[in-house]
Amino acid sequence: MDEKRKHPRTEIEEPAYVSSGGSVMRCVVRNISIEGAAIDVENPAFVPQRFRLVMAKDCSIVHACRVAWIKKSRIGVTFVDVAQDPPK
Repeated sequence: MDEKRKHPRTEIEEPAYVSSGGSVMRCVVRNISIEGAAIDVENPAFVPQRFRLVMAKDCSIVHACRVAWIKKSRIGVTFVDVAQDPPK
């Protein structure tokens, strides 16, 4: 399979949180790059189209995300610049 990403992803296994509108859900970040990540969640149906990804080891690391794809319990997200791409 050809790699289509501009930036390679780094394989990791770090706990994090999906945060949106006051609700928080645990997840695991499986890989990450400067443009996005793949996360595993228990129930993708509860993940909104846009959310913040908060890293559990360092809560000061927060990424604004937009869902790019969902396959079973794995979600691919694109990091967005909130100033350039405000929520709709």
